Amino acid sequence: MGNTLVVGAGGVAWASVHKMAMNADIFSKITLASRTKSKCDAIAASVKERTGVEITTAALNAMDVGATVALLRETGAEILVNLALPYQDLKLMDACLEAGVHYLDTANYEPEEEAKFEYHWQWAYQERFKAAGLTAILGSGFDPGVTSVFATWLKKHKLDTIRQIDILDCNGGDNGQTFATNFNPEINLREVLADVRHWEAGEWKVSPPMTTKVPFDFPEVGEKNMYLMYHEELESLSTHFPEIERARFWMTFGDEYIKHATVLNNVGMTRIDPVMHNGVEIIPIQFLKTLLPDPGDLGALTKGKTCIGDIATGEAKDGSGEKTYYIYNICDHEECYREVGSQAVSYTTGVPAMIGAAMVLKGLWREPGVWNMEQRDPDPFMDMLNAHGLPWQVHELDGPVDF
Repeated sequence: MGNTLVVGAGGVAWASVHKMAMNADIFSKITLASRTKSKCDAIAASVKERTGVEITTAALNAMDVGATVALLRETGAEILVNLALPYQDLKLMDACLEAGVHYLDTANYEPEEEAKFEYHWQWAYQERFKAAGLTAILGSGFDPGVTSVFATWLKKHKLDTIRQIDILDCNGGDNGQTFATNFNPEINLREVLADVRHWEAGEWKVSPPMTTKVPFDFPEVGEKNMYLMYHEELESLSTHFPEIERARFWMTFGDEYIKHATVLNNVGMTRIDPVMHNGVEIIPIQFLKTLLPDPGDLGALTKGKTCIGDIATGEAKDGSGEKTYYIYNICDHEECYREVGSQAVSYTTGVPAMIGAAMVLKGLWREPGVWNMEQRDPDPFMDMLNAHGLPWQVHELDGPVDF
């Protein structure tokens, strides 16, 4: 059990592969592949030093289906864990179907030429994965991922229905940089600068980015400004829990981040279409990415905590009427760095990717088809969160949120 191919060698892969190596009873063999093999080798060296586990590395262009199929067959992998860019999701799903391998990712597909991330492209693979007897798990990060499992756990144990849900993502860490993103700068800025959408009264409500701001006092972090954003779990949750009347996603940003992102956007540095510069075609946001700090290098510099979770309101299972629960995890940047050498944003995505893969490898989530996290049994996943560095807690609130 546990022959795994991980594709991608960024900060999330760094955290996830270290955690896989720490669970060798589940992950018996690990191969790490990326376009830049030297990044894989650096992760492998750290894994060997920290855990004593040897992992294999390989160079791979994830957009080349044939090359991925060949590597899957060469390694004999049972599951492909996609920790690469979301542009590559469909190509990697195609490779898994051809090679007869289970699939898992942390973010839904997004066309490279358009900042538009939706699940319909991947949901269209449902019948093909069913027919092949293969399992595909979508969005096994924190948000999406754990936040969706949180919602399912509440529905299983606390609430018969969820009338409204707010997902709150707070990074209270400080890395001392003037402007830096906590994950891939290109993906981060495309996400933050996209039009805001939230689900309300049976339709999507649209508003401009970075315009709806609410202060919130986060446990163990304190008061931070959080901004309304669109995030893919809103689509899957409103689809699979059709009783939801309102679903929103919030993320915290400091004033300096908002100022820099606004200016960069205003001057065209976040454009995703090609432009000519001195006779060379470049994509501005990709050039900007080369100038910004690598999120993978920020672990040693980052101090503080993250607090990510759901506030959900619905009818209580015990018949006592409507109740509101806040379920969340708190993660310490410095503790993450001591354990695996990464900051908490990479850790909170990488650990759930490991746990989601474990669910498939252990046969607990191995139903043929394409599934979002809220469609699986939450209990074994929640148990592993507590056991592997992301403990959660749930508290009843006095009433629904007033923002």
